[in-house]
Amino acid sequence: MITPQLTKNQSLVFDALTESVGPLSAYGILDRLRDYGFRAPLQVYRALDKLVEMGLVHRLESINSFVVCAHPKQDCCHHGTVAFAICNKCGRVSEFHDHAIDHRLADWAKGQRFKAEKTTIEIRGLCAECA
Repeated sequence: MITPQLTKNQSLVFDALTESVGPLSAYGILDRLRDYGFRAPLQVYRALDKLVEMGLVHRLESINSFVVCAHPKQDCCHHGTVAFAICNKCGRVSEFHDHAIDHRLADWAKGQRFKAEKTTIEIRGLCAECA
């Protein structure tokens, strides 16, 4: 995947997420970017929507936060399931992909005649360091 040209706001939001040690909410991003002229959550959400659409950023539904894609050059958003292990104690997020899970879910969907558009798995618990 070729990195697309980003707008100024998209670049600032992407950089804030890249520099963060953990996931950030839209309001967390807004707080970090106030010195760059960000005043409203809508500015952040617009940039995030495009970054997610481009496959550079993922939204973590269970914690309403965002992280940079761990492997954007593999186009993970378009080849199957995106999975995350999220530590409840330290907040560390590990992104991973498992083809066996992809195949199992695809077989189920086919058997149900269900057309899946997006599959995201979020496993919540304790990472090795916190356990």
